[in-house]
Amino acid sequence: MDVEGKNLRRGWTTGTCAAAASKAACQSLLTGKFPDLVAVTLPGGQRPSFALALEEEGADFARAGIVKDAGDDPDVTHGALIVSTVRRTSPGSGIVFKAGRGVGTVTRAGLPLPPGEPAINPVPRKMIAAAIVEVAGPDADFEVEISVPDGEKLAEKTLNGRLGIIGGISILGTTGIVIPFSCSSWIHSIWRGIDVARAAGLDHVAGATGHTSEKAVAAHHTLPEIALIDMGDFVGGMLKYLRAHPVRKVTIAGGVAKMTKLAQGMLDVHSKRGLADLEALAEVARDAGATPGLVKEILVANTVAGAFEIAAAADIALGDRIAALAWRTAAKALETPDIALEVLVFDRDGKLQGHAPFTLSDHQQALSP
Repeated sequence: MDVEGKNLRRGWTTGTCAAAASKAACQSLLTGKFPDLVAVTLPGGQRPSFALALEEEGADFARAGIVKDAGDDPDVTHGALIVSTVRRTSPGSGIVFKAGRGVGTVTRAGLPLPPGEPAINPVPRKMIAAAIVEVAGPDADFEVEISVPDGEKLAEKTLNGRLGIIGGISILGTTGIVIPFSCSSWIHSIWRGIDVARAAGLDHVAGATGHTSEKAVAAHHTLPEIALIDMGDFVGGMLKYLRAHPVRKVTIAGGVAKMTKLAQGMLDVHSKRGLADLEALAEVARDAGATPGLVKEILVANTVAGAFEIAAAADIALGDRIAALAWRTAAKALETPDIALEVLVFDRDGKLQGHAPFTLSDHQQALSP
């Protein structure tokens, strides 16, 4: 694929690698020989082949491993060894999944799998089962244990702990393919965080753009960790999911620059999606009572944070104005009158700079001129 003039290579999900490793291990268990290359069918019909990085046989098992190649995506599991150990089970048991070393176990309700299950998601399970059926037939009865030697350490870089998945990473993937910089895993983590909070009976969640704003909003409302949604730059992605999976109260918290972009209508507040408009910010300051001289200073400020400092020194309540405008953008995306919406704007030190208080996000009000 081509992104910004660069040809970016796609990769394979942990689910695809687990399916290929499972097929190879099952073939060895049945025939005594590992394949040179192992092919699996993806949900979209593609059929990639993989070389094995690990081959091991025992008295009652076969084990195969594949190194995950995430292409040019900055995936935390890129280069990880995905291992499948396959054992025979009693007739009629079907395919039984087990979490090995480095693969997490679900401990909270609200995820696609019930508590106690290994964190091998539904689509990877279907892919693994289908791959085994290819070599063992439709009445296959096997235990499949997926492990990732460095999985517990890798999981520290994910949201698994917050979601209640302990002991390692999750085996993921809905298409089997990793698209570089698609951020699909982050979006799905946002969704799962909302699901877990709802399943726990919480009526208030807070989405934060970063670590500082997350700490600040947690302290502001005395929220438990399970109520905190690490939405990053994906304000729109969080709100659209909440539209269909509502909670009673939603807080959006972020730094001055990202909340200014939200105020200016951007639901994806990553720097690559555009910079905050200092001219528009200067107009907001003018409406808040800034003098012509102060407006000129804001226009030539190096950063949004610098513009906020200029306004604060002149006692101009720029933060509240930005929070109110950000609220309007968010309310349009939320499109429901049943959720009370709040916006908090923090500086880089976690100090509150602006607040749009909880208000029912009346869609008609949000759309009015």
